[in-house]
Amino acid sequence: MEEKKPQIRVWCDGCYDMVHFGHANSLRQAKALGDYLIVGVHTDEEITKHKGPPVFTEEERYKMVRGIKWVDEVVEGAPYVTTLETLDQYNCDFCVHGDDITMTADGIDTYHLVKAAGRYKEVQRTAGVSTTDLVGRMLLLTRQHFQQGAREYEVGREGPSNMGQDSSARSPWTGCSQFLPTTQKIIQFSDGKPPKPNDKIVYVAGAFDLFHVGHLDFLEQARKQGDYLIVGLHTDPVVNKYRGGNYPIMNLHERVLSVLACKYVSEVVIGAPLVVTKELMDHFKVDIVCHGQTPIQTGGFDDPYAEPKRQGKFKLLDSGNTMTTEKIVERIILHRLEFEARNMRKEKKEIAAYEAYTKAKKEGKVRCCFLQECSSARRL
Repeated sequence: MEEKKPQIRVWCDGCYDMVHFGHANSLRQAKALGDYLIVGVHTDEEITKHKGPPVFTEEERYKMVRGIKWVDEVVEGAPYVTTLETLDQYNCDFCVHGDDITMTADGIDTYHLVKAAGRYKEVQRTAGVSTTDLVGRMLLLTRQHFQQGAREYEVGREGPSNMGQDSSARSPWTGCSQFLPTTQKIIQFSDGKPPKPNDKIVYVAGAFDLFHVGHLDFLEQARKQGDYLIVGLHTDPVVNKYRGGNYPIMNLHERVLSVLACKYVSEVVIGAPLVVTKELMDHFKVDIVCHGQTPIQTGGFDDPYAEPKRQGKFKLLDSGNTMTTEKIVERIILHRLEFEARNMRKEKKEIAAYEAYTKAKKEGKVRCCFLQECSSARRL
């Protein structure tokens, strides 16, 4: 009889504020290193102490992390500094984090204990996105990031949108470079499973900008209406036409990955039409089309959902959650000075730590030297 291999249990922890596809990609990579992924999420109090005020409450952040398809378990109120006792308590073999540095208010690497014990593994950070950068996009209140993306749509370029370059962050870790979308990344995020012959197929559509708990609760309700949930995502110019102003905050490629990471979503239509036509419904064999309690965006049309209504296949859902992308932006603007100060403090600490890391690397003493020298960030 073949001996059963022991389950490899992986630990990740973090703030997971404004959960985005970068967080999801890190957790996807962590899950690939083992069999069971446990994610510890810090409290509001701990985050405020070490980084500054979070955008989302801890309850919202717990829910968002639970909604990521690679997460098996969430530990609420995880300690900010990862200890061996924490790993042992949850029977985890090792801790996983991205290849950037996170530090306490005193400038101490939050993973120094598990690193020293050899129970730490790194995965590649997703370049082109960070919570710091997303906050920066909203603080700037500029349409530059959208206009750059829109120009590329208009001229038909195949290159990535330049969203995020208007961020003021200059840290080598959270300063936002270009996000480069690839088919490989989409495949990694997608389940790749077609609907079964007898599956009831549900279709929803929208912007799903700055993917948040309101979206998550709505998609959970939509999934309950059938077996296979397809989400149509509108293009950046279409979203800007009906939302106006600074929207969308995240471009189409970023929104695709954020939605694909949700455990309730089966498939995404990239650049879905605003009007849900008979052809679209026939093509995807849609049984029911759903919409939430937010106003239906007409985009100049009489009723984008006229066809599913005519077929008796339209349903309004009430998830009980009133969160919207606009409300998130309002939170940021309301506490503008606090978030600006938070971004600046974080950037200064990261630059100091990076300089210490670079120096240690040149001297060939990265591990032992870095933990000591990055404490120079304490003065900041």
